[in-house]
Amino acid sequence: MTDDLLLGRARELWTELAVMPVEFLSGGANVVVSPGSGLCPPLWTGVVILGGAGIVTAPSVHAAQLMAEASRKLSHEELVDEDRLRAVLPVLDVLGPASLFYLDRLDFLPAHGGAAVEEVLCGAGELASLLTRAGEEDAGESGLEDITSPAFVLRDGDDVAAAAGYRAWPRSVAHLSVLVAPGCRGRGLARVVASAAVTHVLDAGLLPQWRARPHSSRRVAHALGFQELGSQLSVRLGDGGDSVHR
Repeated sequence: MTDDLLLGRARELWTELAVMPVEFLSGGANVVVSPGSGLCPPLWTGVVILGGAGIVTAPSVHAAQLMAEASRKLSHEELVDEDRLRAVLPVLDVLGPASLFYLDRLDFLPAHGGAAVEEVLCGAGELASLLTRAGEEDAGESGLEDITSPAFVLRDGDDVAAAAGYRAWPRSVAHLSVLVAPGCRGRGLARVVASAAVTHVLDAGLLPQWRARPHSSRRVAHALGFQELGSQLSVRLGDGGDSVHR
């Protein structure tokens, strides 16, 4: 699969999540009013940049006008830069930015560790211990609690040291989640469990998606052969920018 095919599939996903009709247009960011958008939390504005083109969903006409004006002033890179957005918009809060990675089977670089990766049912109680040990922030960032696939785990004694899985998204996309216990990081465990999850994704004929904010997560994605195609950011606007369009 070429980069263009990967990019096309990624864009199809995000335009569907936008709910309202919108297209990635080169040379600018296409802004639409979409209160039910899946690009961002409710009442927020979502920005997705893929392959040098962007889409923006806003919860109200006023927020859309603010974002359209900002998109005329800022480059694509600046539209997912918190500092630049704060300089031109009434920003109350920001989530992200997160890098968006996708993988073609031909580019996959599997990783194998010394210990065997086990497959356990999602929702298994033993994952709860890993989520607790990782802490609320890291657990929430990982998205592991929301996976719909089996979990692929490595153990350290009786405890789960690392786990990975994925959540089924529209357009046959599998959104990957990886979490390693705090005392077990730096040993390459994330790459091994993620590799097992990615293998499961590819065998199911799905498109692997990796969304990363920390540098360590981006490093694992690159090591497995993922290509970074863009970025995502959610912003909550003030001055009426977060009021719902009627």
